Parts: sequence; structure tokens; C-alpha cells
Amino acid sequence: MIEKMKFLSITGPKADIDRVVDKYLSKYEIQLENALSELRSVKDLRPFTETNPYKDMCARAAELAEPLKQNGGNSGEAALPDVSLDEALDTVSRISSDLEAWNKEKATLEQRVSALEESRARISPFTDLNYNLSAILHFKYIRFRFGRIPKDYFRKFTDYVYDTIDTVYYKCSEEGDYVWIVYFVPESISKKIDAIYASMHFERYLIPDEYEGTPLEAGEALEQQIAGMKQQIAELDKKQDACLEENRTAILAADARLSRYAKNFDVRKMAACTRNKNSTFYILCGWMVKEQAEAFREEIKNDPDVFLIVEEDHENILSKPPTKLKNPRLFRPFEMFIRMYGLPSYEELDPTILIGLTYSFLFGFMFGDAGQGLCLLIGGFLLYRAKKLNLAAIISCCGFFSTIFGFLFGSVFGFEDIIEPLWLRPADAMMDLPFIGRLNTVFVVAIAIGMGIILLTMILNIINSVREKDTEKIWFDTNGAAGLVFYGSLVLTIVLFMTGRPLPAAAVLAVMFGLPLILMFFKEPLTAFLEKKAETAVPGGKAMFVIQGFFELFEVLLSYFSNTLSFVRVGAFAVSHAAMMEVVLMLAGAEAGDPNWIVVVLGNLFVCGMEGLIVGIQVLRLEYYELFSRFYRGSGREFKPYGNARA
Repeated sequence: MIEKMKFLSITGPKADIDRVVDKYLSKYEIQLENALSELRSVKDLRPFTETNPYKDMCARAAELAEPLKQNGGNSGEAALPDVSLDEALDTVSRISSDLEAWNKEKATLEQRVSALEESRARISPFTDLNYNLSAILHFKYIRFRFGRIPKDYFRKFTDYVYDTIDTVYYKCSEEGDYVWIVYFVPESISKKIDAIYASMHFERYLIPDEYEGTPLEAGEALEQQIAGMKQQIAELDKKQDACLEENRTAILAADARLSRYAKNFDVRKMAACTRNKNSTFYILCGWMVKEQAEAFREEIKNDPDVFLIVEEDHENILSKPPTKLKNPRLFRPFEMFIRMYGLPSYEELDPTILIGLTYSFLFGFMFGDAGQGLCLLIGGFLLYRAKKLNLAAIISCCGFFSTIFGFLFGSVFGFEDIIEPLWLRPADAMMDLPFIGRLNTVFVVAIAIGMGIILLTMILNIINSVREKDTEKIWFDTNGAAGLVFYGSLVLTIVLFMTGRPLPAAAVLAVMFGLPLILMFFKEPLTAFLEKKAETAVPGGKAMFVIQGFFELFEVLLSYFSNTLSFVRVGAFAVSHAAMMEVVLMLAGAEAGDPNWIVVVLGNLFVCGMEGLIVGIQVLRLEYYELFSRFYRGSGREFKPYGNARA
């Protein structure tokens, strides 16, 4: 079902817009429309332009509230005190100032920690050097170099080069593919020795003159400084957390108030202004559900600063009414399929209940097994209760119909000797038909069901076309009155022929079949005639019109035939399910009287999962291509209300 909508125009003094939005509109669901676009006939209409002065404060409030919400903050806004705008601003400003001071101090400490960690990393490879760093860094006639050299080159250096040059090195540590060393060289030959070391791929590390004691002692001193500063940072974090926790309620209330105010302020984007003498008025307009519109009108009747106009005639409104679905709880999960295809327009029939019934029925027919159906029914229900997944609820409904057809077919987990079928066994039931011969009964029933569904969709198409005032689709369309008469007559004739009853006379058949086809052939000129249009000329000439009409009519007849035969798959899957379970039981050795229950269970799980998925997709294809394509447009726009609907 589609909710009835009313178009509202709300006006009042310009300065009063925030009060109206906060007091009234935030309690009701209203989809706001751009007033400038909707009210083009109003003179001196201009946009409502103001800059939100509280945008930054709202962002700061949200930033303060975010960690509190993640750590179990108030989920319901009703539990928070209703603070004023000034109180909310004062709370955010005060707490933000304190946190900003702590953050600056914390940033300074973090920079110092980063610098100390970098210093510690520089000397960590040289901790085995048991000599005062300060003394080394102040040698007067000896040059020193800290760095690393690849292990392969270090071995070559010690074996072939070291004894031939005037240098002394000290091996400090090994790390991966490198050896960390310190070498010393007289100042007079330092450039020559540096070149030799460089040829051995020596990478120099500059050690700043900021250490005291040996590298090990310097590293320990740095570690203590780092630990102390990290402790200070942790204490600052605790201060921040304590401050937020102490002011939890005030922060959350301020965030709720400011976010609501910011959202209310955004209403100005949809509003317009107009002047009347010395006063300026705002104008808001939009769509509201009929019941809420009546409640809103009742609530503001004693408010002298709010004026409301409810448009009863939608023809005078530029925007199309939005679509809000309201279906019985059992069918709401099937709205998922409707949204996938497209929401119905406001004047269109809502096919949710139709797809709920036909989808579940066809699924059950194609997947008739009482045992597996119960598993789908219970499993889908439990999953829906736990996760609220619409697909789980759909599976549960399909499982219910699968269980019913399982009893009709006499199948329980593939075993067909446990219960007697209340109707027939799909793989065995056969019937004789005139002209066709012997045919499986479920195929015949599937075709009959398909014919009935196609006739129903034609009736729905006529209803939708009447609502849209589309003359061609009402009378001359393939799925209109002409198509309904032709296809209905064809179905009736087939039923009479197959049941051995006398057929209508030739003259009656000629009218029943011929006249609708003629109407469909001349649908464009006839539509123009009924709508009293002047442009009745045939485009492309009469010859082209006849050729085009002939092929279109041939395509129509072919589509009737193919769409009807498309429902054969319903019976085919019913037969194939029984055949697949027969294979499972054969592999389990059920014919011998002592089946392997592990194979039975695994086979049922496989068939239930794989075939259930395939049948679900095939039924959805039938819904979209054989049902929806005949009567459903799906051109509606979703109802997207402003406000939280707190009332």
C-alpha cells in the first residue's frame, strides 16, 4: 500500500523559522521541496540566504561527543536534558578550551619524544663501544667515523685491505646483512682512508654532540627521559578522558542541541522569503503523510505566528508526490524486491503483496519438500529475529510454502515413501491432452498458473493506465483491454478444447481473436482519434505503417506464446527437485533399506543450498520479466522526510 500524501505550505515571520522547525517540523515526517521552484506564481519571492554561524561549534561538539558515543554514550536523545542554545555553546567552548591547552602540551611532549627516540636509534647500534662518546667527539688530531658496512665487504676489508692502511676500527654490532663499526684515522690522511672505506660501501652515520658517557649509558639515559615524557602524555590523556567523562551528559546534550539546530538551519536552503508591507515572511512547502498533516494542522491551530495551507488537488503542484510504502508486517520484507526494481509512483499500484504471494507460492511449487521447507522456515525465522535481515524473512515465507507443497507432493527430505501425497508426485503424475498427447501434470498446471498470472497482470496494467489517464495503454496496448480480450479468449478456448467442451462458433472466435488484434494494429491512429489530437497523419506513409504494424503484431503474438511457455520452468524445477533427491538417496543406498545417513544429510544440505538459490533467482526473474514488465512502471521517488519523527 502507498501512503496518502498532502502538500503543505507553511509560512510565518522570517525570524520565527527556527522555532517552528524545532517545535513542529522536527516531530513530523515532511519531505521539503524547494519553495522557489514550487511557488513560481508568488510575486517577489527570493531565496532565504543566511550563513550558519554555528557550523564550527556543531563540528566541535560532534568531535567531543564521538568518543563518548563509542564508549556507551546515551543512545536515546529523550534521556538527555533539553539545554538551551547558549548553554550548549558555553559547554562546548569551555571544554574545547581545556582540551586544546592539553593537546598543545601533549603535542610538545610528543615532538620531544620523537626527537629523543631518533637520538636513541642513532646510537643503539654502537652500545658495545665501551668508551665515552663525548671524548671521541672531541678528538683533536684523530678523525672518527661511525657507520655500517655490508658483511661481505667487511670480510674482504679485513682480509685484504685493513693491514695495508693506517686505520683502526672497532666492531660494535651486527644487524642483518650489515656490520656496525667505528673507525679512527689520523687527520692528515683522513680523506684518503675515507675513500678506501667508501669503496667498501661504508655508510656513514653522523652522531650529534649531545651524548654523555658510553653509548650504552647514553641510551639508558635517553630511555629514562622517553619513559618520563610518555608518562606525562598518559597523564594528559587521563585528564582528557576524565574531563569528557565528568561532562558526559552536558556534552551529549550540547551535541544533540547543536546538531538539531544545524539541521534546522539547513531548512533555509529549501525555504523562500517574501515581503508584505514592512514584514518579511518565510515560506516552506513539502509533502506529509495525510494523518500527520491533519495532526500538524490541529497542533498549530492556536499558534498565531504559523499559517498553514494544505493543497488537496495535486494537479496544481509541480513536484510529483513521493512514495512511502506501508504494508502489513508479513509483506514488508518483500519491499526489498520492489526497491531493487524501482519504487511505484504515487498513483501506481503497490505490487508488494502481489510479489509476496506469487514469489512464495512459485518458490514452494518449484521446491516442494516438507523437510527442507521446514528447515528454510525455521532457519529463516531465527535469522530474521537475530539479524533483522529482509532476505531471511523472505526465505522463511518461501519455506512455509515449500512445506505445504512438500505435503502435497509427499516428499520429506527426498523420501517419498514416508507420507502419501495429498495431491500428486511430480515425477510420476501424467495426463492425456487432446492433440498434444501424454504430458506431465505439473507442466500443465504450471502453464495454467502462468496464464492466470498473465491475465491478472493485464488487469493491473489497465488499472494503472486508468490512473495515469493513458488512453493507448488502457484500450489498445498488448497488456491493455485489447490484449486482455485476445489472451483471455485464447485461454478460454484452450481450456474448452482440452476439457472436451464445445468451442464457440466461428463468428464468435473471429470477433474474440480478430477484433483485439485489429485494435492493437491501429492503436496509434485510434489513440489520436480518442484523444482528439490533430496529428493523425501516419508517419512514413501507409505502406511503412502496414509493414511496421505487421511485424509488431507478429512480435506481440510471439511474446504471448513465449511468456506463457516461460512458466514451464515452474513445473520443470518441481520435477528436477524430485529427481535430484532421488539421486541423493540412490548414492546413500536407500534402495537397499539401510541408507548412509551422512550422505543423506550432506545431500540434503547440498540440494537445499544450491537448488534453493537457483529457484530463488528463477522466481525473481519470473517476477521481474513476466509480471512487472506487463503492468509495473517503478518510476516513483522515495519519501525522504526531514526531521527525526520523535513524536
